[in-house]
Amino acid sequence: MKLLFLTIITLVGLVCPAQKNNTTKSKNMNDNVNNVTMDTATFGTGCFWCTEAIFQQVEGVSKVISGYSGGKVDNPSYKQVCTGTTGHAECLNIEYDPSKITFDELLEIFWQVHDPTTLNRQGNDIGTQYRSVVFYHNEAQKALVEKYKAALDKSGAWDNPVVTTLEPYMKFYPAEDYHQNYYNDNTGQGYCQFVIRPKVEKFQKVFKTKLKKQ
Repeated sequence: MKLLFLTIITLVGLVCPAQKNNTTKSKNMNDNVNNVTMDTATFGTGCFWCTEAIFQQVEGVSKVISGYSGGKVDNPSYKQVCTGTTGHAECLNIEYDPSKITFDELLEIFWQVHDPTTLNRQGNDIGTQYRSVVFYHNEAQKALVEKYKAALDKSGAWDNPVVTTLEPYMKFYPAEDYHQNYYNDNTGQGYCQFVIRPKVEKFQKVFKTKLKKQ
């Protein structure tokens, strides 16, 4: 699967070394790390506990916040979102340094750390709040997701079509404090041991070149 994804990315031109190099040159010209311009990606991959722990380990990612987006209720609580009536999705706001990792590379991780072919469901979590979604921040992000999604469907990477939705980023509401850094703060908890840890360990093996240096 990893080789298939890399082939697809290359064919559709999603790996942008020029973009990465240009950003790095700009950073060097500034000669001040404090002037680095950060960017944001907002992904919904089902339960945010699972993938928060994954994106926190990615080199170039400086902050991952679990929260809610895409709904019609201001400042929703977890209890409200769980009803499936607010329109929000559990999602992650990922702040990253594009000179170290590109949006394209984050998308590669996004597609592989959840099942984008199950409508409003990830495993035993069912409801629109668990939908696979990219909240795009600009037209460039939208175009990349559309291109990548079409290429994946055409490739037959999965038996079923990709149902990931593309929605414009409007508002993001951070989840309650106890949801933040959930896996790292609760590693002994049953859900973390039996659901999250296997996902994290699989990610570490497949994407070992993208992990933060210890």
